[in-house]
Amino acid sequence: MTLAGWLDARRPTPPPALRARIDAALGDALQADADTAVDACLSAGERVVEALLRDNATSRESAVDLLAADALVTYAFEAASERPSELVARGADAMRRIASLDASRSR
Repeated sequence: MTLAGWLDARRPTPPPALRARIDAALGDALQADADTAVDACLSAGERVVEALLRDNATSRESAVDLLAADALVTYAFEAASERPSELVARGADAMRRIASLDASRSR
């Protein structure tokens, strides 16, 4: 199954505009194997947040981007929960990566 297929199977389904932004953030990773969901979704979410921080995007027009970043990280953890023995390590890695986004901005 591809990552796109895995996302299609998630319930509840996101609104079309949100799904389109999620798909845009994932890009070519949508065609990768669903086993890549954790890393692909987390990396895509990071890229979206990096762009929001870089652009100081705080207006209502940025809402779909913020929601997409949230959804991508949520999907990453949903995929990670399919391998419970890796969940603690994955969570720690995700926290470190996400926290470093703002830290790198203040340098």
